Amino acid sequence: MTQTPLSIPLDRASPIPLYFQVAREIERRILEGELAAGTRLENEVVLADRLGLSRPTLRRAIEYLVDRGLLVRRRGVGTQVVRPRVRRPVELSSLYDDLTRAGEEPRTEVLRLAVEEPPPAVAAVLELPEGGRAYTIERLRRIGDGPLALMRNHVPADLVRLDEDALRDHGLYQLLRAAGVRLKVASQSIGARGATAAEARVLEERRGAPLLTMDRTVYDDVGRVVEHGSHLYRASRYSFELTLTG
Repeated sequence: MTQTPLSIPLDRASPIPLYFQVAREIERRILEGELAAGTRLENEVVLADRLGLSRPTLRRAIEYLVDRGLLVRRRGVGTQVVRPRVRRPVELSSLYDDLTRAGEEPRTEVLRLAVEEPPPAVAAVLELPEGGRAYTIERLRRIGDGPLALMRNHVPADLVRLDEDALRDHGLYQLLRAAGVRLKVASQSIGARGATAAEARVLEERRGAPLLTMDRTVYDDVGRVVEHGSHLYRASRYSFELTLTG
């Protein structure tokens, strides 16, 4: 296990708090790959002394990075760098597109693809006529060395032609746009809950592990419902990012 002594230049005349200067510099090094996942930081006493900081100041910097999912404290091991969580902006884009823009190489396993009469609640959301059919798509999205998200989507069957090869190689929104569908607006809800035994098995988590949930209904430029999705994300590797204005 790698242990890295850190040397961080600090501007003690700056109005930026010292703990935040330390935290942002360590964050930069993690995100740019200078500090790889698994790297163990020095003991807090040693590191505080090296940087000329008080222990409470250094501890606050470490806690900031732990809260952001970049460091983890393990009993008997110390403080380690972990793989950064995927931080996804809340906008009308697909997970595949967001991961690609973030420099990741997403891989998709199609668990199920069928054209069928969806459950009544889903049919109502899709505004299908009685007996209307839709694609049911279940996929597992992976990045790096493990799964990230379990996704179920429903798309009206008359909207686009889908097959497993296309869904493995492209994001769903890419395929809809390629078919001439103009995605315009979506309603979305975000929540959290514990993983069931089946979900934990697929996502390689323990039963009851925290999962982020996202339900989204997408409309095209004439107000037609074109997709409804229910996704589960591993909270240990994923977060949503929102910009609020007043």
